[in-house]
Amino acid sequence: MSRKIYRSRTDRKLSGVCAGLAEYINADVTIIRLIWAIITFFTGIFVGFVIYIICAIIIPEEPEYYDAEYKEKL
Repeated sequence: MSRKIYRSRTDRKLSGVCAGLAEYINADVTIIRLIWAIITFFTGIFVGFVIYIICAIIIPEEPEYYDAEYKEKL
């Protein structure tokens, strides 16, 4: 079974994109949020905001049945 990226339902500030990405690559969500903020600052606020909105639309939300035990099996 392949791994899939989901937006987080539980650890979200806006739509859960950074938390989902952090979970997918097994990184600390704070680091991902800082990297996203730095990239947004240096590439322009509009560019970073648009990319975030696109990710929020494209990346599906984590299913309700998707829990920690299920994640460990993957």
